Amino acid sequence: MGFKDAFSCTFCSLLVFCFSCKCLSAELNLPQTALVEVDASWKFSRKIPDTLFGLFFEEINHAGAGFEAGGPHTPSNIDPWSIIGDESSIYITTDRSSCFSQNSVALRMEILCENCPAGGVGIYNPGFWGMNIQEGKAYNLVMYIRSLESVELTASLTCSDGLQNLASVPIHGIDLSNWTKIELQLLTQGTCRTSRLELTSMKKAVIWFDQVSLMPSDTYKDHGFRKDLIYMLLELRPQFLRFPGGCFVEGDWLRNAFRWRETVGPWEQRPGHFGDVWNYWTDDGLGYYEFLQDVLDSLEFARGSTESTWGSVRAAMGHPERFPLKYVAIGNEDCGKEFYRGNYLKFYDAIRKAYPDIQMISNCDGSSRPLDHPADLYDFHVYTSAANLFIMKNKFDRTSRIGPKVFVSEYAVNEQRDAGKGSLLASLAEAAFLTGLEKNSDVVQMASYAPLFVNDNDRTWNPDAIVFNSWQQYGTPSYWMQTYFRESSGSVIHPIMISSSYSDSLAASAITWKDTEDIFLRIKIVNFGPNAVNFTISSRGLQAGINTAKSTVTVLTSGNLLDENSFSEPNKVIPVKSELPDASEEMAAVLAPYSFTSFDLALDQYSKLRWKPNG
Repeated sequence: MGFKDAFSCTFCSLLVFCFSCKCLSAELNLPQTALVEVDASWKFSRKIPDTLFGLFFEEINHAGAGFEAGGPHTPSNIDPWSIIGDESSIYITTDRSSCFSQNSVALRMEILCENCPAGGVGIYNPGFWGMNIQEGKAYNLVMYIRSLESVELTASLTCSDGLQNLASVPIHGIDLSNWTKIELQLLTQGTCRTSRLELTSMKKAVIWFDQVSLMPSDTYKDHGFRKDLIYMLLELRPQFLRFPGGCFVEGDWLRNAFRWRETVGPWEQRPGHFGDVWNYWTDDGLGYYEFLQDVLDSLEFARGSTESTWGSVRAAMGHPERFPLKYVAIGNEDCGKEFYRGNYLKFYDAIRKAYPDIQMISNCDGSSRPLDHPADLYDFHVYTSAANLFIMKNKFDRTSRIGPKVFVSEYAVNEQRDAGKGSLLASLAEAAFLTGLEKNSDVVQMASYAPLFVNDNDRTWNPDAIVFNSWQQYGTPSYWMQTYFRESSGSVIHPIMISSSYSDSLAASAITWKDTEDIFLRIKIVNFGPNAVNFTISSRGLQAGINTAKSTVTVLTSGNLLDENSFSEPNKVIPVKSELPDASEEMAAVLAPYSFTSFDLALDQYSKLRWKPNG
């Protein structure tokens, strides 16, 4: 055996020995040790972009709309409407008699019975898999009706079996010979989580219906959005919103692309379209106006004066003020397509000429090599396993600081065995990835999780941040993980170093942030391993002492790596906050296995602290 062979064997033995030790340590769950050093001085600090963390909304999973049937030109089945009565008493079909040119299909209801059964015959609509109707609330019903005969109708809210009547309003004595807009308010006298809207009659007649809408009167700022869901978004304190997509924008086929012009103006005039990527019809009631793409006209709609063609449309919709549209992404996941670069340059040049201040985002990844075309930012998407995303916390460490910035517009752990419907494991890997984005925020300018919402009745994509049905909602662990980063945008990032034989399982960042009263040093640490960690935090360069009375520690963990939240257990995996009476510049603490911990050290002498980080 020569020297080379002996060296090889020795090296192999060392590898086996170390691996065996690590396995034994994990098996016995022996605590690890670590030293976490933070340089909190201003000398090496840097301001994080004000825009670092935001939201991405895409129409997927029936997140916002899309329960209408059919299309604007071709008569369809009546789904999701259903019939009350049998074929001897009622006949339902559709035709092209609507008064709306963009939505020509109307529903035709012919009452055949002379002596109709008690309660009448008609149609009903369950909404989004059953509507949550609550006692004592008001619901606004808007619909268009036409009939050449005298009509006696009843609009009712009932439970899903039709037996429990929650509210009813009669419709009679109105000339309906021409299409007429009917607006009613139903005041409820009961609660049912799976309700439906009924339109019934006991009188022989032919009646046409179109554009039927039922909305609660109590919505967020009267815009039609559920307050509970919007409050969950506001809790994340997002600094930007990416809308409307995503694959939803382009469609698999051009005819099914999102057309912004067809999503503005009165909702009754919006033709809707079939979202062929996620395979359902959307009425585009949640359009460009409600959230704030084509190109120059769409930008004029958002930012043009009220005297301009499209700016005047915006003003007529009740919003004369310009929208703060600052970024335009040209395409979505299109870089590998044959004609992308040529088309990109046409859009880039036209937008730059008309709106020189708007920042444009390329679909091509510039993290490993320079782009071959101009851009202000480039889009980066990552959906992967938990182990891979944890490693990607260092993804942008060596990315060039010259040229376009990074927009991580879609990230998540989505490998099924890791993520399930939203697991602790997924959230820990994502947290580690975000600490890396914070530390590389001199090149990473924006980031957003995806997808944002899922209606539990249409889980096209798993996992998601917020799960809801008609009356409940909860945040997945990935949602709660993001609350740790809501103060990061615009704060100050500090150098942090971990010294430990266990460091491959740890990820950390340190920021200084301030609220209306205090300044905090926040140290976030992800323990992605099975062992507890006894560690010491050493913070040097602080501009003030530590106020133990206001210092806290927040921990996200659970008994099982794959634990998830649910409607029955919405708080199974959520952050737990507690006081930190031993807070100090040099402090000992313990990290639980598989956990995400945030130490918020309140700093004294707020008024004497200067807020002038480098950068």
